[in-house]
Amino acid sequence: MMSFTLTPLPSSLTPPKVYLFLSQTELMSIAERFMRYVAIDTQSDPDSSAFPSTEKQKVLSSLLAEELLQMGIADAHMDEWGYVYATIPSNTNKDVPVICFCSHVDTAPDCSGSNVKPILHEQYAGQDIMLPDDPTQVITTKEHPYLLQKIGDDIITASGLTLLGADDKAGVAIIMEFVRRLVNDSSIQHGKLKILFTPDEEVGRGVEHVDMQKLGADFGYTLDGSELGSLEFETFSADGVEVVINGIIAHPGSAKGKMVNAIKIAAEFVAALPKDTMAPEVTEGRQGFIHPTDIRGGAESASVKFIIRDFETAQLAEHEALLEEILKRVISQYPGATYQYIVKEQYRNMREILDQHPDVVRHAADAIRACGLTPLSEPVRGGTDGSRLSFMGLPCPNIFTGEMALHSKHEFVSVQDMEKAVDVLVKLVQGWENSAALPTLPTS
Repeated sequence: MMSFTLTPLPSSLTPPKVYLFLSQTELMSIAERFMRYVAIDTQSDPDSSAFPSTEKQKVLSSLLAEELLQMGIADAHMDEWGYVYATIPSNTNKDVPVICFCSHVDTAPDCSGSNVKPILHEQYAGQDIMLPDDPTQVITTKEHPYLLQKIGDDIITASGLTLLGADDKAGVAIIMEFVRRLVNDSSIQHGKLKILFTPDEEVGRGVEHVDMQKLGADFGYTLDGSELGSLEFETFSADGVEVVINGIIAHPGSAKGKMVNAIKIAAEFVAALPKDTMAPEVTEGRQGFIHPTDIRGGAESASVKFIIRDFETAQLAEHEALLEEILKRVISQYPGATYQYIVKEQYRNMREILDQHPDVVRHAADAIRACGLTPLSEPVRGGTDGSRLSFMGLPCPNIFTGEMALHSKHEFVSVQDMEKAVDVLVKLVQGWENSAALPTLPTS
């Protein structure tokens, strides 16, 4: 049996605990399971053309497949792309739709995911949390008021040098604990269930190689939400834009009247973007934006990449037209300069599909209420694997995990939020089974 080693912290920081090695898989609590997963570096890479974008994501995917096999899920496996598929057979004679539960294994490129050291803060008392490996990193209740709702809970953070990886390893741990509970409690009646773990969600490529026929599900739920009780069924629609600016190169010693510097054009173009509107830093709620994410190049050629977001899909074209109008206005001041304007669809607002399948959201809301919670539904200023899966034939809203302060060193999660999410999944599959009809017997 594997044991866990407790690495002591300075006395001023106790009772938080850092777990480096964890107990045997089948004996793990959800907290131990989660900390086991976040210790594995699975950061994805937006600049990689490979799939998955980093091979290290497969380390966790392979572990998950092995753990599912150990639980008795006979067909659990990782495929060549790093996806994990598994089937939990039905234990009812009713005709229940096949339901999929999905989370992603990768963590965001925004913040280091190497050598994550998870810290368990037992019975959190409402104080600001100083992270020990960098005392300047303090998770304050002022910046993160959700903490004040978690007094008495067990809170898990990173140590101050990395993100935690709760996005989305909290979802992974919840699904794995849910599977363990179903395997060990045959009284929970349910139809056929599918498990899917994906790579590369954080770089927008999470479902590019999903085999929908092999998955064979009718409806799905991603576990990638945040606050306790949240149920998300509306996301941004999203496009990416790349602008390539072509200048005219000449030797700088004899460039007068000849050189047209692409870097300067790119800089002026970005500086001409709206500052008080249409930017992430000044928008909220249902407001869309134009956001430059990358600029690079030289005097001869430079490129600027953007993400374009709005809840109304038709608005994307208007934002893109505005962006190109600004570009044309700037570039017209530089005779001889040219440009390419490349638009790529990324994902669309899942509500366009989910409104056609109201039972998918209704069952999740009922399950949340059955666990004593109030469903919280806010439009997501981002996207999930469920956004794209919904348009691939798998209507797929998003359920809470407790993950907060995403993509940052201040990321944290409540153990009790994760446990409650497991309870919601149990109620959810029971709700689908309860509402299903018995098979129609053939007439003689």
